[in-house]
Amino acid sequence: MTVLGAIALPQIPPERLPEVAAAAEQSELAELWLWEDCFWAAGSACAATVLAHTERLRVGIGVLPAPLRNVALTAMEVAALLRMHPGRVIPGLGHGVQDWMGQVGARVDSPLGLLREQLTALRALLHGATVDMSGRYVHLDRVALDWPPGTPPPLVAGASGPKTLRLSGELADGTVLTSATTPDGIRAARRLVDEGRAKAGRTEPHDIIVYLLSASGPNATERLAAARRRTGLPDTVGVAGDAHAIADAVHRWSAAGADTVVLEPLPDEPDPLAFVRFAGEQVRPLVE
Repeated sequence: MTVLGAIALPQIPPERLPEVAAAAEQSELAELWLWEDCFWAAGSACAATVLAHTERLRVGIGVLPAPLRNVALTAMEVAALLRMHPGRVIPGLGHGVQDWMGQVGARVDSPLGLLREQLTALRALLHGATVDMSGRYVHLDRVALDWPPGTPPPLVAGASGPKTLRLSGELADGTVLTSATTPDGIRAARRLVDEGRAKAGRTEPHDIIVYLLSASGPNATERLAAARRRTGLPDTVGVAGDAHAIADAVHRWSAAGADTVVLEPLPDEPDPLAFVRFAGEQVRPLVE
């Protein structure tokens, strides 16, 4: 069965997150996803807020930019969230937007190398290991969490290029694909992820999580078309229409290999609460 979620965009003021979280939980969505974009609210703080205002909802952080963060701090934050809210956090790492990383002096010569080192170290720390690492970017000297999570979480990676997709298959438990991904793109990504899994000898499940740009309500088709033009996306990306049209798209994305489809509102979405309720109350029953 396809897992359905929705995104709380970083453009939502942080003080509105409790009501967005409540709407997601009340509408019986399985997951609410956040991400850490510069220079909006921090991903871990937003996740903590959503978790504290809900009882069942899973929270995906897709993703935290690796260049912006020390991996030990990321491990401390994720472990604390998991100890307070067991089984409800899906942490993710990614390259980050390179221009933003440059703005804060965090841009690196090898984003792929950095992500490899951070994924390796973060997994070990969240499994309660004492980690010594002297890599190109990550340096840890007998580092261990005093409060590791009782159960380590699935660790996901944001990926789009072939090398990162293979790396995600090798080191992560799931892969987050952006809303620029078409069904054909999902199939291609799955093949590359599987190459990485085969290289590492991994046989456990690996979830493909895909964001689906979605518009409903008045002028939905026109708003989606305008969003595509602004970002240079093809007509095959995203969906506009009523709950049935969006559910049909979720089924297509799922048939292409997505395990989780996360509805992403347009940047000009006027009512984030209504979007979340629409996803949970109208689209979810057509998907389950």
